[in-house]
Amino acid sequence: MTRKKSKSGAGSRAQPDYYARQAKKDRFPARSVYKLREIQEKYRLIRPGHTVLDLGCAPGSWLCYAADLVGPSGRVIGVDPKPADVEDRANMLIFQMDINELEPPAWEVIDPGVDAVLSDMAPSTTGRKEVDAVRSEQLCEMALYVADRALRPGGAFVCKIFQGSDFKAFSESVRARFENMKIFKPRSCRKESKEIYIIGMGKKQEA
Repeated sequence: MTRKKSKSGAGSRAQPDYYARQAKKDRFPARSVYKLREIQEKYRLIRPGHTVLDLGCAPGSWLCYAADLVGPSGRVIGVDPKPADVEDRANMLIFQMDINELEPPAWEVIDPGVDAVLSDMAPSTTGRKEVDAVRSEQLCEMALYVADRALRPGGAFVCKIFQGSDFKAFSESVRARFENMKIFKPRSCRKESKEIYIIGMGKKQEA
């Protein structure tokens, strides 16, 4: 007797979906590029000439897309302990290091100020939703710390977070720092994923 293949679970996740196939066609390293594209099309956070900081940039899809948006007069700075699978560009600078251990060469580039901080960072998942949510929130807190230091007034913040018990507190922390805060789940997120994006627009001038 022949068993039918399951339409759910690990088997379906292993098959490339529409966005994964499209990323390969469009020559992006990963399907995550379409999440940033949806955010950009809705909120217009990145403009030509901007300086953008991409935290957790590997494998490099957000780097490439942001580099296209800022153009030759802008700059994209990537940070990740893993190497990014992208070709070098004149408007792109990558530091291969942990965000929790940013060294002076990176801060020297970041400290003059950036127009947007992007974080698509995610923890290594355990399968335990609350544990994974706590680890995600810790990464988000670090991204927000960097944004506090690096973002120019009026700048934007995009941060992926796994929804858990600390979600509301973190979203309120973002709301307090920006003129406008939005919570957005791109269509390109996997249906089973608990990830969502918190977007801060218009960083407030420090008193």
